Amino acid sequence: MTRISAALSLAAGFLLLASAARAAELPGEAMGWPWALPFVAVLLSIATGPLLFPRIWHRHYDKIAGFWAVAALVALAVAFGAEAAMAACVHSMLAEYLSFILLLFALFTVAGGILVTGNVHGTPLTNTAILALGAVMASFVGTTGAAMILIRPLLRANDERRHNVHVVVFFIFLVANIGGALTPLGDPPLFVGFLRGVDFFWTLKNLAVETVLLTLLLLLCFFVLDTVLSRREPAYSPQRDPTPPRTIRVQGLVNLPLIGCIIGAILLSAAWDPGVSFDIYGTVVELQNIVRDALLVVIAFLSLWLTHEEHRSANGFSWEPIREVAKLFAAIFLTIIPVLAMLHAGEAGAFAGLLTLVVDEGGAHDPLAFFWLTGILSAFLDNAPTYLVFFEAAGGDAERLMGPLADTLAAISMGAVYMGALTYIGNAPNFMVYAIAVERGVRMPSFFGYVVWSAAFLLPSFVLVTFLLALRS
Repeated sequence: MTRISAALSLAAGFLLLASAARAAELPGEAMGWPWALPFVAVLLSIATGPLLFPRIWHRHYDKIAGFWAVAALVALAVAFGAEAAMAACVHSMLAEYLSFILLLFALFTVAGGILVTGNVHGTPLTNTAILALGAVMASFVGTTGAAMILIRPLLRANDERRHNVHVVVFFIFLVANIGGALTPLGDPPLFVGFLRGVDFFWTLKNLAVETVLLTLLLLLCFFVLDTVLSRREPAYSPQRDPTPPRTIRVQGLVNLPLIGCIIGAILLSAAWDPGVSFDIYGTVVELQNIVRDALLVVIAFLSLWLTHEEHRSANGFSWEPIREVAKLFAAIFLTIIPVLAMLHAGEAGAFAGLLTLVVDEGGAHDPLAFFWLTGILSAFLDNAPTYLVFFEAAGGDAERLMGPLADTLAAISMGAVYMGALTYIGNAPNFMVYAIAVERGVRMPSFFGYVVWSAAFLLPSFVLVTFLLALRS
């Protein structure tokens, strides 16, 4: 067990022993903006660590992130009592983080067993075709699944090129985020909406136009940029290519039905309600969710058992990307507790000014404000809880949001999914793709360097989405 794991265990043990009483929700209306400091510190650590002190960060990122998580929990215990802090911690870990990371773990494990052998030369047309294929796949196997299946073949196709950073950046834009906007299986925020009563096909019917146009626009931008940069490359030589072109073959096909099983497990938890639940320190855990999470673990281990080890070895499969995501997002989920409490407090909370921006003087919803606020916050908070906060701020009634308030729900959905691409931490697959690319020798931009890329290409593209939303209203 690492020292940070031990520290978190000791902190949790302290809180548990302090009181056995069940705690109420944290009083977000009693919190001021300083409660967001541990969360901001985690984000700044993630943003500046690899840039300012890379050796220390890569060796001790879990301890740095864990320190801020423990600081947040201890502060909550001191201010509101150990039982309230423990209840909030248990709820965050059991009701939010556990299912989140188990789904990513299952998709990462299963997708990592699919080996695409052979290679193609990374020409602008080939790269654009791979990005388009990934964008389509993302809505059906999830952004994580599509990213894990295609990122390594894409890296191999471009490993002889000097200019390949932009290929990974646009891959994050399209495959790890925007492509997942058409079904609840594509991206966690949409799945949250599905569980709240949004029809499975609602996103396909209501987000298709914006998603297709945005995808085509970014593919066009990529093709032009890749064409310009490819002309600056030395003449292609097979002797210079570490992985010369070979016939494409797909192995580990047993994992394809396992991806279907993952999708089935998720749909089962949404469709099956046996009415059985368990109360764990104030957090209600439903049987169908326990079964779903157990199935995800079983499916992951089936993949490990059924897939030839040489397939994963040839794939360059490593547990480090999912470990890094798991540790950093554990800290994010813990430090975000007071931030979400303040947001849930609505007009009585410290972020009341933000929430009032989404309603006009007459009390009507402003879809454009919902789009930009949901999106910007999704870029720096996790996009699934951000979606949920604004879903509730819009009334939380799925039937009404799919009906007369459809523009508002569309704006929230697009903001959460699209703008998760603005930073490395906006959506979990972003960090996975980043970690795999760095592991393969790609000199990826820093946190702020990536934001420059996203601001240059995504923000102008979101102006198109804003215009289309305005036409709806």
